Amino acid sequence: MLSDCSVGRLNGGNVHRNFAPLTVHRGKDDSVSLDRDLRLDLCRGLALWCIFLDHIPNNVFSWLTLRHYGFSDATEVFMFVSGVTCALSYSGVRRRDGWASVFAHTLLRSWEIYAAFLILTLALAVVVYGSGSDQLADQANVKILLQKPGAALAHAAILMYRPVNTDALPTFVLFHLSFAPVLWGVLKFPNISLLISAVIYALVQLYGWNLPEWPVNQWYFNPLAWQFLVVIGAWWVTQGYRIFGRGIVSQPVVVTAIAYLGVSLVITLSWEIEPLAAAIPSYIARLIYPIDKTDLDPLRLLHFLAIAIVVARFVPPNWRAFARGDLKGAIRCGERSLEIYCAAVVLSLLAGVYLTEVSNSITAQFAVSAAGIALLVLLATCVTWISKRSRQHPKLL
Repeated sequence: MLSDCSVGRLNGGNVHRNFAPLTVHRGKDDSVSLDRDLRLDLCRGLALWCIFLDHIPNNVFSWLTLRHYGFSDATEVFMFVSGVTCALSYSGVRRRDGWASVFAHTLLRSWEIYAAFLILTLALAVVVYGSGSDQLADQANVKILLQKPGAALAHAAILMYRPVNTDALPTFVLFHLSFAPVLWGVLKFPNISLLISAVIYALVQLYGWNLPEWPVNQWYFNPLAWQFLVVIGAWWVTQGYRIFGRGIVSQPVVVTAIAYLGVSLVITLSWEIEPLAAAIPSYIARLIYPIDKTDLDPLRLLHFLAIAIVVARFVPPNWRAFARGDLKGAIRCGERSLEIYCAAVVLSLLAGVYLTEVSNSITAQFAVSAAGIALLVLLATCVTWISKRSRQHPKLL
């Protein structure tokens, strides 16, 4: 999750490129063997690009992202794909080396994400301090870190304080810490595990359960709610695909999904287009609003699932476009998602500073958006190259 949690990384870094559909094979020992699906890294990489564009304030090119065209956005894509890829990867570790290695891998990755979160927190503080802008300090939620560094860092260390746009990292730390027992449940009792996750999600919707944040408020990405999407991903790739794989892309299901996406599109555009807003009946507005992101509103969940159904139906795993240069860049970013997410947060903050202090023209917005994505692709390529080269030499320390 939010990670290089691929089969390739856990097998020494060689990512499978067989273009086979994502399928499940069960041996006599009920172990799970899963084939790599490049759609996963592509979706994760595109989600990272969308997150970067969305995080740039007043950026007209955020209209290229999912956020303006439906109830869900790139976050749902990221969470679901994380559940799929982690189940794919860690089930392979379990099959080869047992549960002890699964626990070791999940603990190591949670530590890596935790360390990245703390480093990113300090990096954002440095950028804001260097800008000398009190307004930026407020927007980035680092003013309290600059004023009370001891208290802020102490609460960051226990995941209760986080600057703007870093909220996903503490949530993923918790998800990785708990993923080994989640995977055990999904493999041993898949339907019961999914039901338990759904019950927790439902209780969050009913009673508003969440974790506290410092100095005020609660976790922006409520882990008690968002865990459901992660578990759905893990359940789907280990059990659900085998049972419902054909039915989920049947014509009635796909038509229903497209219809829901169309309704969602109209309602979402009505938030920006006045004539459409007047056309939405008041009783519908009273019924569906607010569409809460913190607790993964059911409408957001259904919207993402509709997108997933349409993608599964119309984007084949051996799609020739995977070989195109622009999509290769997205796939590479998806493979190095932790590094790219952190870099995207810093770059979006720097882009916001440029647009505020220098120019906010359409040309400037295009320049910072395009340059940022190019830098993310370059970083992902460099990190991959360094990772491959470093494995050719022994670790000295």
